[in-house]
Amino acid sequence: MLRSMYSGISGLKNFQTKLDVIGNNIANVNTYGFKKGRVIFKDLISQTVAGASAPTDNLGGTNAKQIGLGSSLAAIDTIHDKGSTQSTGRTLDVVINGDGYLSFTDGDNTFYTRAGNLYLDREGTLIAPDGKKLVSADGNQIQIPADATNLTIGQDGTVSYTQAGAIVAAGQIGITRFPNPEGLTKVGGNYYQVSNNSGDPSDTKTPGADGNGTIESGFVEMSNVDLSEEFTEMIVAQRGFQANSRIITTSDEILQELVNLKR
Repeated sequence: MLRSMYSGISGLKNFQTKLDVIGNNIANVNTYGFKKGRVIFKDLISQTVAGASAPTDNLGGTNAKQIGLGSSLAAIDTIHDKGSTQSTGRTLDVVINGDGYLSFTDGDNTFYTRAGNLYLDREGTLIAPDGKKLVSADGNQIQIPADATNLTIGQDGTVSYTQAGAIVAAGQIGITRFPNPEGLTKVGGNYYQVSNNSGDPSDTKTPGADGNGTIESGFVEMSNVDLSEEFTEMIVAQRGFQANSRIITTSDEILQELVNLKR
């Protein structure tokens, strides 16, 4: 009975974590470029009451008798499936049509994201909403002069503008891919950073080259959270939490009956 209580406690902890992840998914349902999380459980070690036996000439073999000791977290995944594309009509809103991430820098570190809502600072540099500078395909920043007009962004990431009647290329937006995108570490602000298991960034940064996605201007990538799926998972997690609570309650009642035997 004590085993069942501790198994129930492990279940409560796991379903609480699942609810935490679901809550974060729902909170970011309208966050540009957000990738949802998923919780996976695994069983803990099982106590072997009797081992398996091999068959003999007179008797058949028997299976092992084991009692499980609860569950634990196996993984908290980040699902990097592409979110829906929303039209904005704004030139500096870009979406990656395919694989890859936009790169930004704060001068010391490089950050990666699928959120393509870009802006200009007072010096004409393409930046993220929090001021991090967009990294071009050649590793530099992209700047637009104050007198530039007719700003456009092509599918190959080339940022062009008109100045004094001539079309000028300001630079090319870079696309970065990783051998294991799910290994990237979330650092907040829609950003990811390289981890020990993500692999090194790809050498080719040109959109549309070597498997990189292309750039589409006037669109943004929305969150890949499906509310109907999340609410269903919430119900399952809630019922699982309740069931594990009932295991603890029932075990406690049986222990109480044992205590009451001596009266």
